[in-house]
Amino acid sequence: MLQGGVRTADMARAINCNVCTVRRLRKRDRETGWAADRPRSGRPRVTTPAQNRYIRTSHLRNRYTMETTTARVTPGPHNPSISAQTVCNRLREAGLRACRPVVRQVLTRHHRQQRRLWAQTHRRWTRQDWQKVLFTDESRFCLTRGNLQVPWWKNGVTFHSKNWQIRCSP
Repeated sequence: MLQGGVRTADMARAINCNVCTVRRLRKRDRETGWAADRPRSGRPRVTTPAQNRYIRTSHLRNRYTMETTTARVTPGPHNPSISAQTVCNRLREAGLRACRPVVRQVLTRHHRQQRRLWAQTHRRWTRQDWQKVLFTDESRFCLTRGNLQVPWWKNGVTFHSKNWQIRCSP
């Protein structure tokens, strides 16, 4: 359309944009030979595309890897190493974000026996018996902050069983 002899106003109307935008695109096409964005100034990237792929795949293989560890072991020509913030930025660009693992308590054989016993004792209850019962949500209580606060990197699969971190009860 740019080189087809179409008037600027007609082209702007056809693509529903301002006439100044079409003029600027035509000028850029005349100067550079293409209408795509020009390279912008700014700080050059510390990591190469190969390093970015390495960061992404290493975190997809082991989601509990810390950013500092990845920054320290990432291969490549960086002096002396890339920062953990750079690793976080590359993971965010790849669509991964840090989350806390879902902590689930393991049901032991004793827990299962207790649940089965409770169900057997209440299986003959009538609707009137159940109307007197108040069901509340289970809550987790922690008296001290444990070491279970390890972030992991996800891309939309929070409650998948492989993303659970199992907590053993004392």
